[in-house]
Amino acid sequence: MIRVNGTPTSPTTGASVERVADGLYSVLLDGTSYEVRVLGNTITVNNHPFDVEIEDPRRWKRSGSAAGAHGRATINSPMPGKVVRLLVQLGDQVEAGQGIVVVEAMKMQNELKSPKAGRVAEIRVSENDGVAAGTVLVVIGE
Repeated sequence: MIRVNGTPTSPTTGASVERVADGLYSVLLDGTSYEVRVLGNTITVNNHPFDVEIEDPRRWKRSGSAAGAHGRATINSPMPGKVVRLLVQLGDQVEAGQGIVVVEAMKMQNELKSPKAGRVAEIRVSENDGVAAGTVLVVIGE
């Protein structure tokens, strides 16, 4: 999902984009030329700034309660599949980004990582369990 100034939008296709310098682009769209500057999450088009957020549902989200330094974080299955390997045990101390569980879906193995440092508080699945998308697999506590 792409949001421009907080409003969901669809990407434009058919534009010709040329990089002029770091963070500066020349864009030709429908016969009109635009000067586009990119700085962080702000894109300026012909001196008009826009705040842009791009949310990829396949990527791990660092926002929200899971990324906080306090509280519990859950590791959910992003898709239906089968748990092929647990990489931690109950009570293990883990670091942010450490592999926790491997889920196989469509013949691909996906290693799910801890969103925060903490201790493994709950393991709700076993190896070889089938899981649905969104199933809570592991809970990381303080």
